[in-house]
Amino acid sequence: MKLLTQEQFDAFDSAARRGALEGTVFGGALSFGMHRFALSRYPSYRNLTPSLKLLGGLLFTVPLLAIQAERRGLEYDQSQWVGENLLFTDKKELEARKHWESLSTGQKIKEWGMNHQYSIILGGWAAGIATSSAIIFRNKYQSYPQKVVQVRMWAQGITVALMIAAGVLTANQRQEKMEHRAEDHSWMNVLETREREKQLEQAGYVRS
Repeated sequence: MKLLTQEQFDAFDSAARRGALEGTVFGGALSFGMHRFALSRYPSYRNLTPSLKLLGGLLFTVPLLAIQAERRGLEYDQSQWVGENLLFTDKKELEARKHWESLSTGQKIKEWGMNHQYSIILGGWAAGIATSSAIIFRNKYQSYPQKVVQVRMWAQGITVALMIAAGVLTANQRQEKMEHRAEDHSWMNVLETREREKQLEQAGYVRS
C-alpha cells in the first residue's frame, strides 16, 4: 500500500476547499435570489426577524457547501487511483452498473432512496418547513407571534417524523446488508485484481 505524501494531502485539502467555496457561492446566490423574490412577493416574509431570514439562507448554503467540498475531494482522490486500486474500482463500477440495469423500476427507486436517504431527509425537512411557513403566514386572523409559534411546532413535528423515517430506513438497510453478507466475495476481487496487476507489471502497462 502506497502512503500519501504531504503534497497529496495538501492537494486534497485544496480541492476540498475549492469545492467548499463553490458550494458557498452557489448556495449564497440561490439564497439571495430566493430572499429577493420573497421580499417582493410575500409581505409576511418581510416581517420575519433577520435571524430567521439568515436561517433560511443557511438551510440552502451549508448543505451545498458540504456536498460540493466532498465531491471535489472525491474527484481528486479518484484521479490518484492507479494500479490495482484502479482495476478494482473499474470492476466494481461495472458490477454496480450491471446490478442497476437488472433492477426493476420499483427496486431502482428503493435503492436510490436508500443511497440518498440523508439528502432526501434534509430536502424533505426544508420543503416541509417552507410549505408550512407559507401556509401559516397567509392566515390573516393570527398575530405574528402566533404564526411563529405554529411554524416552530410544525418544525418540531416534521423533525420527529423524519427522524423516525431515517431510523426505519437505516434498520432496513442494516437488515439487507446482513442478508447479503454471506454473499460478499470482495476478497476474491482483491486477489483477482492483484493477479492482474502482476500481469500488467510484467507487460509494462502499469504506471509507477
